[in-house]
Amino acid sequence: MVSKCIRKNRFAFTYIINFCCILAPLYFPNIDANARWTQNSITVAGGNQKGDRLNQLNIPFGIYVDNDQTIYIADYDNHRIVEWKYGATQGQVVAGGNGRGNRLDQLYGPADVIVDKKSNSLIIWDKGNRRVVRWPRQNNTSGQTIISDVDCYGLAMDNEGYLYISNFMKHEVRRWRMGDTNGTVVAGGNGKGTRLNQLNYPFYIFVDRDHSVYVSDWGNHRVMKWMKGAKEGIVVAGDQSEGESLTQLSKPNGIFVDELGNVYVADSGNNRIMRWIKGAREGSIVIGENGKKKQSNQLNYPTDLSFDRKGNIYVSDVDNHRVQKFDIASSSNFE
Repeated sequence: MVSKCIRKNRFAFTYIINFCCILAPLYFPNIDANARWTQNSITVAGGNQKGDRLNQLNIPFGIYVDNDQTIYIADYDNHRIVEWKYGATQGQVVAGGNGRGNRLDQLYGPADVIVDKKSNSLIIWDKGNRRVVRWPRQNNTSGQTIISDVDCYGLAMDNEGYLYISNFMKHEVRRWRMGDTNGTVVAGGNGKGTRLNQLNYPFYIFVDRDHSVYVSDWGNHRVMKWMKGAKEGIVVAGDQSEGESLTQLSKPNGIFVDELGNVYVADSGNNRIMRWIKGAREGSIVIGENGKKKQSNQLNYPTDLSFDRKGNIYVSDVDNHRVQKFDIASSSNFE
């Protein structure tokens, strides 16, 4: 799926490090607890089999949905970031696309992208080069390395411009002020483990307005919330060991938190999107009760998710090489 080596052993450690994507928008949809979404989605990017043409994707990991529903996609195996305007039949390369490599005009397995609106640039985790790069959205012929020699997994940015990076090898999340050389640990940092002050391969992250950090704790099959300044986190989804019941998750990846504090999770191992109402003991299935294939009501290893301002859900459907949009069907906050 992701690479030849992973095809040989899907659950090997090499599989873990190839999934990195995160979306951290500075807006938070106000969606009520009774909201429902259509189960038949529409393809808004890719979906024309695996390939490198402009109407194709090859392992789409991280997605970022801008205010006008433009989607930025970390097109991992094509070594590029693609901008896909809403309704377009093909995308436009906005970073990389010059072959695999480590030059400043190249990327090597980009797996995460977010938008820094203050500097009008993309911030990209360039996985194969173990670096985080900034790539201007105008005059975008090359990028600039802002953090090097880092085993990053997820990226996020808060409303004050701080950058957050999950480090899966150190089992921690750090906050960086632009120009910092070390950053500050804000979650984990106490070794690999299951205690509330530990993480086990932290992958995706999300930062809310209060600067609480939500972490998809991949190896522990749970989502943790670390309030600003906290020494340990609290479990907000999963934590009942790996499984498919409504109290469980399997290899959680992308996460999103709405205005009410409800948590949405790409439950990758179960090929579904789950929602945990704030304070709930179990979640509910939002999308994905129809098996693991490529029909419009199916997902095949979803890794990232996002919302637009209307409350519609976007999902990077990795093994189907596409991004799907699920329209909101009912919510009093959008009527």
